[in-house]
Amino acid sequence: MTDVSQAIAERRDRAFLGHPVGLGWLGGTEFWERFSYYGMQALLVLYMVHQLFTPQHIGHVLGFDPFQRFVAMIYGPATGQALASHIFGLYTSLVYLTPIGGGLIADRWLGRTASITMGAILMALGHFLMAFDASFLFALLCLLLGVGMFKGNIAGQVGELYKLDDPRRATAYQMFLLTVQVAVVASPLVCGTLGEVYGWHYGFGAAGIGMLIGLVTYLIGRYALPKDTVKSDVGQAVEAGPKLQQADWIKIAVLVFLLPVMAISLVGNQEIFNAYLIWSEANYQLVFFGKTMPITWLLSFDALFSALTMIASMAFWKWWSTRRAEPDEITKMTIGITIAALAPLMLALASIVVAQTHQKVGLWYAVGFHVINDLGFANVLPIGIALYSRAAPKGMSGVMIGIYYLHLFMSNLFTGWLGGLYSSMSAPSFWFLHVALMVGAAAVMLIVKFGAGHIIAPAYQKDVMEEEAAAVA
Repeated sequence: MTDVSQAIAERRDRAFLGHPVGLGWLGGTEFWERFSYYGMQALLVLYMVHQLFTPQHIGHVLGFDPFQRFVAMIYGPATGQALASHIFGLYTSLVYLTPIGGGLIADRWLGRTASITMGAILMALGHFLMAFDASFLFALLCLLLGVGMFKGNIAGQVGELYKLDDPRRATAYQMFLLTVQVAVVASPLVCGTLGEVYGWHYGFGAAGIGMLIGLVTYLIGRYALPKDTVKSDVGQAVEAGPKLQQADWIKIAVLVFLLPVMAISLVGNQEIFNAYLIWSEANYQLVFFGKTMPITWLLSFDALFSALTMIASMAFWKWWSTRRAEPDEITKMTIGITIAALAPLMLALASIVVAQTHQKVGLWYAVGFHVINDLGFANVLPIGIALYSRAAPKGMSGVMIGIYYLHLFMSNLFTGWLGGLYSSMSAPSFWFLHVALMVGAAAVMLIVKFGAGHIIAPAYQKDVMEEEAAAVA
């Protein structure tokens, strides 16, 4: 490498806020991809309930009868809002499975660049196909395949910008994920407003345009990204990882056992894009100065509250650690789930007020719901990633993080069924059921803490346990 080319490489390595310039291009691409994804998701249930499943439209959807029978095999027969909830749950759960195949295709055959490009094209096509009743199922298929090709591979390219020992890597992922948070705030305001006020297909079209912008951004910035390395020689010998011991298998068993517990703990949060929107339309006072606020704006407010409560939670635990020993991940998650369980309790109480007064409640109930929910889950979702990456046996952290995300697949699948009960239960009972499930999950977490917590406890806590046992002896 000449002195000039080395100087250019060093400048690019610090050109984006002290990080490689490629991080800026990947962050911009991710923003538009998440803008399109969450913009479409904000409208999906509302669109199905208010238009697609009406008698004049449902008959136009190609292949819908066999698809409805397939969904009924998973959730049971349903129509209207319940069917929309089931389809939403199935779609959002599969989003967490398809990236496994997309990563394999990129690693073995296509490489990340071709995979990401193909994923972006498929997602843009899926959004535009939502403009026609007939192509609804083909649109969902394109979106699922597109997310699978895109989601994991672009995150992998972020890591490839850095050497393994580069301390900037962790900060890079925080910056990368911050673009996601901004997209979640912006997309319901744009796509949601267009869809609700001007027509559903305008909202879906805006999501498609956003994805095309993301694709162009990615292709323009390709010069600053790592070159693909495709591992196509499947017969090549691979160095064996460390052999798992009995203690490792026990640890894995505990972590796998926690997956359905965490899945149930998420039901209140995962309902926000589902039955919560339908409930909100009927129970919140949304008319201000003669104008009706689009219900999808609540999703933007939730993303904003989520960012603020995440920062507040991080600051609290930092303050706590200067005065007392910081609790382990299981304890933090138990606290978080317990706090979050109070969020659907707010909705149950609001439903009782509506039933008694026959008047809609103010948005202060919405503020209370979102703040409590986001504060709770600031101590659940990111803490769970930390737990699975730390407690994983040596050489298995990547695998265990992949296993960790399976609880989101379980939760979305379950929430799809749970949201379908909204049309057949009273609103207070519906939300009280969520409270009961989440409190039950917190109780199981507490049992794991005292019954098997020592198996996955941090090293410093194990030292404390050993000292206490020696003192008792």
